[in-house]
Amino acid sequence: MLLIRCPYCEEERPELEFRNAGEAHIARSTNMAGESDDDFEKFFFIRSNPKGVIYERWRHMHGCARFFNAVRDTVTDKFIMTYKAGEPKPSKLPKNSNEVVAK
Repeated sequence: MLLIRCPYCEEERPELEFRNAGEAHIARSTNMAGESDDDFEKFFFIRSNPKGVIYERWRHMHGCARFFNAVRDTVTDKFIMTYKAGEPKPSKLPKNSNEVVAK
């Protein structure tokens, strides 16, 4: 079982307490009603799916219920780090991918 560190509760908890909420740092249009059908579809349904490091939103459903962001390796399924929602993407990741960091 994976352990995920909640940056608000400041503790690692079992993955069953969390829910994935998709890709992080997606900018919402300021004029959603004026978007074309293609752009609307891209915003809601089309996401990058890289092999390797990805930035995701997660929610601690059975804890504080808050959203936070995580950096995860899709190959190993390991969480590299977690950080609070609203914070910018980390400019620097840990050198050793086995080193899990909470900001």
